[in-house]
Amino acid sequence: MQTKAAILWEVNKPWSVEDIELDDPKEGEVAVKLAASGMCHSDEHLVTGDLPFELPIIGGHEGAGVVTKVGPGVSWLEEGDHVVFGFIPSCGRCPSCSTGHQNLCDLGAIMGAGLQASDMTSRHHSTSGEDLKLMCMLGTFAHDTVVNEASCIKIEKDVPLDRACLLGCGVVTGWGSSVYAAEVSPGDVVAVVGVGGIGANAIQGAKLAGAKQIWAIDPVESKREKAMEFGATHTAASMAEAMEPLGAASWGTMANKVILTMGVGSGELMAEALGLAAKRGRVVVTNIHPAMEMSANMSLLDLTLMEKQVVGSLFGSGNPRADIPKLLSLYREGQLDLDGLVTKEYSLDGVNDGYDDMRAGKNIRGVMVYN
Repeated sequence: MQTKAAILWEVNKPWSVEDIELDDPKEGEVAVKLAASGMCHSDEHLVTGDLPFELPIIGGHEGAGVVTKVGPGVSWLEEGDHVVFGFIPSCGRCPSCSTGHQNLCDLGAIMGAGLQASDMTSRHHSTSGEDLKLMCMLGTFAHDTVVNEASCIKIEKDVPLDRACLLGCGVVTGWGSSVYAAEVSPGDVVAVVGVGGIGANAIQGAKLAGAKQIWAIDPVESKREKAMEFGATHTAASMAEAMEPLGAASWGTMANKVILTMGVGSGELMAEALGLAAKRGRVVVTNIHPAMEMSANMSLLDLTLMEKQVVGSLFGSGNPRADIPKLLSLYREGQLDLDGLVTKEYSLDGVNDGYDDMRAGKNIRGVMVYN
């Protein structure tokens, strides 16, 4: 069938919205008509080359839609089912999945190739016949896609898909960075550095976990103001600016947990992050760093003498099959704000406008809605 998608042909070039040819699903795959896709900063990393995935590639990894075709061997999904995509597939059988770490599924090793997990070939092609790769094997910047069943989480049909799509990456990643990776506890002082689609949810996670102080650190004033709506108690424009008032407000103990959710991480800032952390404090690195960055500016003596910790977190250290339905239930009950995350909606043709707005700091999260 023919459909429409946003393709990145070259690094540092705009997305090109054009017609593509889409094959039927094969063994273990499903075709999905997408309803919406979040515009995550990770797709911007494709444009800048910080994520060196193979090109040409259809962007998007934060999507939700309706199953339109089911390939052979798929027994638990059928036409008409509503699904959210987990940006990391979970096979359910590898050592990571079987020990409750679906975010580290072995299938993630082939994510950068952008092909189908079943046979490492493409179902998406340009009108000239060239095979197209998929961001995280999903390609949600499109009206239709074909994905492996390992990437699908079935959800209730009454959940609005233009909000459910956010669970495919940013919401679980941010919330889990606080609840799972940082292990925020009641009474903790928490600093969240970067208030975008991930940082806003790290704030929500810290609030639900019982933090007594939540410091939202971001250079954009409107994002700091928005952070207060998600549960932040204090704000600062930078880590350096936060150092003194955070110390005073915490009676000199500093932050029990520091969660890094900036658009692009920088090794040069690790010393500041550790400086915000209390004795035995934990710094969680969730944001993506450039692939070729191999050094970090930090005091290892501080790490040792104060027993501080630096931990990485992928997909919020969560389990998509369990956590996506869990967080949707919190949304239904009014304990998790998904509506407030969406700053502006765009069409597929507006993909470049959406990323211009993101670069300008205008959006917590832009969402492309497909009619």
